[in-house]
Amino acid sequence: MSTSVSQTSIPKHFDPASVEEKWYRFWEENGFFHSEPDDRESYTVVIPPPNVTGVLHMGHMLNNTIQDVLVRRARMLGKNACWVPGTDHASIATEAKVVQKLRKEGITKADLTREEFLEHAWEWTDEHGGIILQQLRKLGASCDWERTRFTLEDDLYESVIDCFIELYDRGYIYRGKRMINWDPEAQTALSDEEVIHREEQSKLYHVRYRIKNSAEWVTIATTRPETILADTAVCVHPEDERYQNLIGKTAIIPIVEREVPVIADEYVDMEYGTGCLKITPAHDENDYQIGQKHDLEIIDMLNPDGTLSEAAEHYIGSDRFEARQRIIDELEEREQLVDTEKINNKIGYSERTDAVIEPRLSLQWFCRMDELSRPAHENVMNDNIQFHPAKFKNSYNHWMENIRDWCISRQLWWGQRIPAWYYGHGKDDYVIAKTENEALEKAREKSGTPSLGRDDIRQDEDVLDTWFSSWLWPITVFDGIKDPDNEEINYYYPTDDLVTAPEIMFFWVARMIIAGYEFRNEKPFSNVYYTGIVRDSQRRKMSKSLGNSPDPIKLMEQYGADGVRAGMLFSSPAGNDLLFEEQLCEQGRNFANKIWNAFRFLSMNKKEETDYSPELRIDESNLVDRWMFSRLHETIDAINNDMESFRINEALHKIYSLIWDDFCDWYIELIKADERGAKIPADRLARGLNFFEQLMKLLHPFMPFITEEIWQHIRPRETGEAMIVASWPQFDSTAVSEDDQALFGTIQRIISAVRNIRAEFKMSPNDEIELLINAKDKQTEEAFRQNSWIFEKLQTIARFEVKAGLSKPGTSASAVVEGSEIFVPLEGFVDIEKERERIQKEINRLEGFLKSVEGKLSNEGFINNAPEAVVQREQNKKQDTETNLEKLRGILSELTA
Repeated sequence: MSTSVSQTSIPKHFDPASVEEKWYRFWEENGFFHSEPDDRESYTVVIPPPNVTGVLHMGHMLNNTIQDVLVRRARMLGKNACWVPGTDHASIATEAKVVQKLRKEGITKADLTREEFLEHAWEWTDEHGGIILQQLRKLGASCDWERTRFTLEDDLYESVIDCFIELYDRGYIYRGKRMINWDPEAQTALSDEEVIHREEQSKLYHVRYRIKNSAEWVTIATTRPETILADTAVCVHPEDERYQNLIGKTAIIPIVEREVPVIADEYVDMEYGTGCLKITPAHDENDYQIGQKHDLEIIDMLNPDGTLSEAAEHYIGSDRFEARQRIIDELEEREQLVDTEKINNKIGYSERTDAVIEPRLSLQWFCRMDELSRPAHENVMNDNIQFHPAKFKNSYNHWMENIRDWCISRQLWWGQRIPAWYYGHGKDDYVIAKTENEALEKAREKSGTPSLGRDDIRQDEDVLDTWFSSWLWPITVFDGIKDPDNEEINYYYPTDDLVTAPEIMFFWVARMIIAGYEFRNEKPFSNVYYTGIVRDSQRRKMSKSLGNSPDPIKLMEQYGADGVRAGMLFSSPAGNDLLFEEQLCEQGRNFANKIWNAFRFLSMNKKEETDYSPELRIDESNLVDRWMFSRLHETIDAINNDMESFRINEALHKIYSLIWDDFCDWYIELIKADERGAKIPADRLARGLNFFEQLMKLLHPFMPFITEEIWQHIRPRETGEAMIVASWPQFDSTAVSEDDQALFGTIQRIISAVRNIRAEFKMSPNDEIELLINAKDKQTEEAFRQNSWIFEKLQTIARFEVKAGLSKPGTSASAVVEGSEIFVPLEGFVDIEKERERIQKEINRLEGFLKSVEGKLSNEGFINNAPEAVVQREQNKKQDTETNLEKLRGILSELTA
């Protein structure tokens, strides 16, 4: 038998850096992360693909730690675990980075052809892409790196185009001119889900419009005075008596002096503003609908970059917000600005560039979603796909019930190019085809012009929305579109669990479910675990712009990957935000150190010639063994239940308590040698090491590096053997004994009560005391007597006596624990008379202090006029003082008895 690590050289301190690099390389080189289809049950997770040029942030850390916990446990359960990593091409974000880089080099996008720009984009991707995947290795992510995919690689690109064509052929994809969300910075359309609405304080401007050929004026209210330049009507409610006489007349638009009709429509809210609306069909979705209904002119006054176009006639080339102020100034000069009021208003921002969104009428490609989404809606609501926590079903249901067609085209070059080919200038002069040759044949046939040549057709310049490739991710990573009946897609699909953030529920989760049922007639996964958002102590979302997000790599360098993983999971219940503080990582590191110190202590007691490798067999006559065995199996069962229910942080808390409290603070103390300086007897140490091995297995998914290091040291291992593929501890219901746990729990509380008495009367832990117990009944008396060695092991005791009906000795401290009374005689440890005087003096002081506090709190003037925090502080003082008085009076009573 050979071993992969030295059994003798165990460092005094745990060094995460050396351990992490060593074991990660060992796992990867031995192929423990890689999966191939076989006869085992599969367990499949696909990574939410981060942006290809992104770097690790705290949200990634939390999300990928949770995924790794699930995957590592599945491996230990004997499943064929496959965690597929990869990156997303991120059209808007990546193109923006490339444009920014080129700008620094004095090059604009307009200077380049599409092919030249894409060369720069690929260079950028090759240089920066994959950094985040390398960083995930430092976290311990056990991804199958041999399966790494990229949404823009050839096979996945082709699959996206195939799906577009299929959906078009089936009537789900269409081209139309509709009001869309426009990002002036990225200069592309966005879907509704890519717009973040923030409530902000805005201004509502009241502007006078003159009625033609009269002395009348009408006042409208608007938050966007710059769009006045594109007004093509004034609208009132048909039943609004204030404006009945104006309907059918002509209004004069300020500044541009355009004549427009005054129309009536029930859409107008008579109570909002002045009850009179300006109608700008090109720049507001509701106005567009009214414009269509009343056949109004459409004037697009904005360029793609958010500056005013020639159609505005005034302030041409000015930025939209600069133009707003200039128009306000001009309206004031013309005495047509009546009033300005502050209001709270929701403003739409681009999810990618944070630019204010402009509603814009634009010719785009759309995907019909109503019929397509029905199976995805039904199968979440009936729990065929389960959300964790289930509360997110409500949001999902609302979105699905109100789903809108998806704008899938983007005015970018980086991405999958839309497979539409135009051969004329008519609305329908296009064909959908995968290749130029196929497009040419189709165009010839559709146009009835056999002579069409390659120069007569041109491909659409736009690319598809990034999410249009991401929604296929669980399928395309196994080539399920390209080769729908291949071995891997049939084995790994549907995947099992998806871990993601609730903010991309509609961007990605819902659409993956839609795609799963549409292209494979099957769900893409069974469970969706929604993580919370990582926030700082002020509840602000962590971000680079706020400067409140720590560098994850530096955190791992300081606290170790295990420490950071545990720290984040300690306070991250599913769906609830994580309020991150660095102390959490420190707590994780302290836990790792506690584990290491416990293991080092056990190892120091090893004898070279002794074999400690037998499986865990406890001493049935030993309560401590039975208790620890029961607690172990109780915890295995509880952790299994927590993990199956995605209560991952609760599972970690349970194993944390079992290791720190039960094993380190109690069990190790009770298996120590009976004589000071001697080694732990071999049979006890063997059981201790075997218990410890089971604990390390339970902890491994959460803290993989330290557990692998310790597991390899516990006993000799075959070369290549690893904790990562060790068997998950099996639950044995017969091992759980409520009676043993109850008895040992009572003994623990008695020991704790004795320790409190020592502290109260300033006794040293080495002072020999008498411990006398008046057991509540004969059965308890016998149980305590049989286990007297536990009391004597954990306390320095000169005499131990237990008896039902035992009377309280002279001057002694006492406590009641579950019906049994314990006594610790005080003579010889304290000067009784001086201690009485000291305590009485302190009681007198506290009584006087309490009287003054109560005086304040009984004063109505103080209660009514003092700040709430000040009143609360006095109430806290009163409560604390009463608690201290009660404690001191009890001690005085003991000394007076």
